[in-house]
Amino acid sequence: MIEVQHLTKRYGRVTAVDDVSFGVARGEILGFLGPNGAGKTTTMRILTGYMPATEGRAIVAGFDVFDQPVDAKRRTGYLPESPPLYLDMTVREYLSFVAKIKGVPPNERKARVDGVMDRTRVTDVTDRHCGKLSKGYRQRVGLAQALIHNPDVLILDEPTAGLDPKQIIETRELIKALAGDHTIILSTHILPEVSQTCQRVVIINKGRVVAVDTPENLTGRLRGSETMYLEVQTGGEDVAPALEGVGGVTKVQITERQDGVAAIEIESAQGRDVRRELARTVVNRGWGLLELRPVKMSLEEIFLHLTTEESESAEQAEAEVPRG
Repeated sequence: MIEVQHLTKRYGRVTAVDDVSFGVARGEILGFLGPNGAGKTTTMRILTGYMPATEGRAIVAGFDVFDQPVDAKRRTGYLPESPPLYLDMTVREYLSFVAKIKGVPPNERKARVDGVMDRTRVTDVTDRHCGKLSKGYRQRVGLAQALIHNPDVLILDEPTAGLDPKQIIETRELIKALAGDHTIILSTHILPEVSQTCQRVVIINKGRVVAVDTPENLTGRLRGSETMYLEVQTGGEDVAPALEGVGGVTKVQITERQDGVAAIEIESAQGRDVRRELARTVVNRGWGLLELRPVKMSLEEIFLHLTTEESESAEQAEAEVPRG
């Protein structure tokens, strides 16, 4: 339903989005995750036709957003970071106006406006001017305008920003209920938003994609028995070949060596507990088993690990460029 191919956006010498590629299946909720300034909003503005890309392609609902912008926009609902409200209109007047400009047939407009107001819980401010709404209500009216024409694709930039805890839960439930009928990209830097709402995640940092996976896999690949910390006294002997031969082990990384003691991180296949086999291998080799424990990492820690690692790699690469 959404296909992004090698998308790049430059502002002079600054590259805001750098060779970004990903896809979103029909009916899926994709979390677009990254720190502030990572390039999330720029990517969304390109997908909605708000600004052109420097390079690459973006296909939305079967239409190229650059070559067929009107067709793509007709099938897209967009909630930008700041909801696009007309402050001197009441909520009903504003949504009726949006329904008109988005091509909702005249005989359907009232029912459509009533329906989206009910879904987004703004019926109690129907006759209030948008300029007098709280930030939370403005956010929900912004979501209502994105839904008014029943689009195939919803692109939501920080949809729970400014909401109170109760409103956040209600908005998350609404977004999850929209999946299936709508394909959704949800941009956020709030990690619980992703784990509780999204089926798959793209993590972006400094304009580049650093990970694409499900929230479960992102947390599961470094959680519990799937990643073990092992500390072994070997007298300097290389432990990696023996540990790599243990059934279920997928990766062995020596993180530190000091005074004949090796600190090792061992990844195993998902759902595979290799602690017993690791201990047996260490003992049979005559090494000293000093520590063996699961490594548990939250989604927050994985996010920080990925974004920090990417930043350090970029800085190192820049430092290695010869200065003329």
